[in-house]
Amino acid sequence: MNAIPITFRMLGPNDANVLDYVALGVFDHEINAKWTAEFIADSRHHLAVALEGQIVVGMASGVHYVHPDKAPELFVNEVGVAPTHQNRGIGRQVLQTLLRHGHSLGCKEAWLGTELSNAAARRMYAAAGGEEEAEAMVVVWSLIHIS
Repeated sequence: MNAIPITFRMLGPNDANVLDYVALGVFDHEINAKWTAEFIADSRHHLAVALEGQIVVGMASGVHYVHPDKAPELFVNEVGVAPTHQNRGIGRQVLQTLLRHGHSLGCKEAWLGTELSNAAARRMYAAAGGEEEAEAMVVVWSLIHIS
């Protein structure tokens, strides 16, 4: 039996339908058509996918942004791989696809955050060339309140 090869690519503005076939566990929640359309339509949002045939088995999402005093940067929001496809290098490859895309957009750096306890993610990020900061960060969450 021949295995279906995994391919990696960036989704473009006309590729929302690619997310019609996603393996369980790639995303945290079910795909929402409204949010997918908004995400795909925004030129600063980027989604790299790993495809086994037509099925998304991995993804890496990011946002590139600019600031008046900094070169463009890529914030890596999330990397997910179906549990059935983990430990095969798919996460690292889909992340590298996203990083190459960020570089093509002029991003000079990429950054992300993960939990100290997430050893698997930290190994993957290191394998993709990431270096951990020595200083611990504080994460502050806030609900948006309208007064």
